[in-house]
Formats: sequence, C-alpha cells, structure tokens
Amino acid sequence: MDICIYGASKENIDSIYIEKSYEFGKLMAQKGHRLIFGGGATGLMGAVARGVMEYRGKILGVAPKYFDRPGVLVKDYGEMIYTDTIAERKNILTEKSDAFVVLPGGIGTFDEFFVTLVMKQLNEINKPIALYSINGYYDATEELLNKAENGGFLSARVRKLYGVFNSAEEIFEYIEFKN
Repeated sequence: MDICIYGASKENIDSIYIEKSYEFGKLMAQKGHRLIFGGGATGLMGAVARGVMEYRGKILGVAPKYFDRPGVLVKDYGEMIYTDTIAERKNILTEKSDAFVVLPGGIGTFDEFFVTLVMKQLNEINKPIALYSINGYYDATEELLNKAENGGFLSARVRKLYGVFNSAEEIFEYIEFKN
C-alpha cells in the first residue's frame, strides 16, 4: 500500500514526536508499505523517512523545485518528483496514495488534513485518513470538531470519514482494513 504521510518539518520538536514518527516509518517498511510524502529530510517527515530507509522500504518524495536546497529534502534514496507549486505537490500526493496518515504538525499539516478531509467528504477520494495523536497532539482538534458538530456546523457523517489513533499499530489496523 502507498501511504501518504503529512507532518511537521521543523527540527525543534520534543523527542517523543521524533521517536514515534521514526518507529512508524520502521513499521511501515516492515509491513511492506511505500512512503509517499513531501520529501522533507527534517522534523517528523525526516524521522519517518529514516525509519523507512533503515528497513530498506520504498519511498516517493514529492516536492516543489524551490525546496531543492541542501539539507531540505531526502536525497539519494527512493524516487523524487519535483513540482512547480505546492498545489501541484498536493495533487500528486493525493493521486499516488492509498491512505493518509497525519502526524503532528503546524499550519501546513493542518491544511493538508482538512483539504484531504474535504475531498473525502465531497467523494473526490475514498481513501482512509488517520490522525496520529502522538502525546495527545490532536485532542484539541477533536475538541474543535466536536464543537463544530454540536453547533450544527459539521455533520456527524464527516466525523466518520477519518480516525484518531494513539499508536502506529492502531493506524495500520485501520488503514489496512479500510483499504
């Protein structure tokens, strides 16, 4: 299965996030899944890629050409597709992936999650989406979505379009079953 990972590219992140992301990458490779991601060498993206690489898993990175600078992208391992824009990058990630796992991250990661969720809501895609709530990271997101649902801004159906998980094993059970 080709699994798209969205997540932080920042370096100054608590080690628990790095460790859990690295372990996720190792498990992904051990299970024979291919990593599809934004190509980042740092942060949680880089940690997952290192886990996949250590276990000789397969990788496809997709990144805008302007990210091709020293230390920014995973190089010399797997395949890299270069795009002109972030929008083009997102389209390729969506097309090539069988499932989406959203690690902790910032505004870019939030955007990727919500765009993917909207696409699923509109039946443009029918692929599993999992939030990996390392250290309770997505608890506040769930609180926000609960408030939106309780206020009538969000249907209960949308809440069933993704899952929130605290362990890599739970995520793999979910995406392998849903796919």
